[in-house]
Amino acid sequence: MKKSKIGKPLPVPGLMQETGDPLEPRSLSATPALNLANHFLIAMPSMQDPIFGGTVVYVCEHNENGVLGVVINKPTDMTMHTLFERIDLKVESGLEGHDDEPIMFGGPVQDDRGFVLHTPGQRYSSSLTVTKDVAFTTSIDVLEAVAAGDGPPRMLVSIGYSGWSPGQLEEEIGRNGWLTVGADPEILFNMPVEERYTAAMRLLGIDPLMLTSEAGHA
Repeated sequence: MKKSKIGKPLPVPGLMQETGDPLEPRSLSATPALNLANHFLIAMPSMQDPIFGGTVVYVCEHNENGVLGVVINKPTDMTMHTLFERIDLKVESGLEGHDDEPIMFGGPVQDDRGFVLHTPGQRYSSSLTVTKDVAFTTSIDVLEAVAAGDGPPRMLVSIGYSGWSPGQLEEEIGRNGWLTVGADPEILFNMPVEERYTAAMRLLGIDPLMLTSEAGHA
């Protein structure tokens, strides 16, 4: 597998986190009944966590080994242009409208490496197809394709990702930490960053200004 300039391929979620301890894999009988892949996690207004407060997380994978997701509404001060300069990728035909797009803070795991949510199509070295509308790639070749003018038409690039060990996210939802709703790729790829939280809430028919600390999910 090709080594990435912005990050090695991810471990299988829940089996080994590079930030520390390996997580115990569950047996097949422990497979969670709740599968939130291709869902948004919306932080409740009552969440005071400095990392996840006010965020929307797109869940890429949820299985017996844990949960992997990417925060989609927490921009860093880095743009696509500055990212390509830092990883020394020469852009041959322009970034086709992506030049000034902000890089997201995807989460606290592997926060020195880059990850890309994008529309599926071309095959890349290390990539997970979530749905017909969304893929998650961890290898540099997706950005090399962008630099060559042959990248995916819609994408979101993050530094770092968000991970939960088996049962951890379910516990946080039970403690009224998150709302959940099926994801909309238009919010993921086309919505201005500052509007994504409100737009995700409205998928549930909720006005964030009227929301109490009660939890719920769809």
